[in-house]
Amino acid sequence: MQSKGIWCYFGLINYLYRKRYTKMEKLIFEGKIYKVYYDSSLYMGKVVWNGNPSLEEYKQPYEFILNFAKTNRVDNFLADTINQGVVSPDARKWFETSVFPRAVALGLKRGAVVSSANAFKKYYLNAILSAVNKFGVPVKIFSDTESAINWFKSFDKQAA
Repeated sequence: MQSKGIWCYFGLINYLYRKRYTKMEKLIFEGKIYKVYYDSSLYMGKVVWNGNPSLEEYKQPYEFILNFAKTNRVDNFLADTINQGVVSPDARKWFETSVFPRAVALGLKRGAVVSSANAFKKYYLNAILSAVNKFGVPVKIFSDTESAINWFKSFDKQAA
């Protein structure tokens, strides 16, 4: 009888480990040039861009994730901009003055950007980083999604 209890215990441990450390990402919203995902194991919102956004298209996924964060825990946010086209100065300014302050107020703890290394994108991202620095929320740029997610996971290990 006791061996059955041990197997149940190990089954529970295995389930909890898989729930915590496997990809729990779900598509929750999409537009013509973006997809928004939520990973419940990391409390991560993620926007993956694939195209050149107009100002309105740029706003849509961010407004969605902000509304989503009102009823769901979003500690981490990742923007995959590898396939994103040029972002207008107006869109960048809107992100700095509207999106980021609201995200922090809703509990955002850290942000990551996955980006290619072209000069225009570096300028755009560095301008955003310098503007959001004042909120005290760490934001880093990565060349791949896996590195960004591992960075998010490192905060779980620090808290343990």
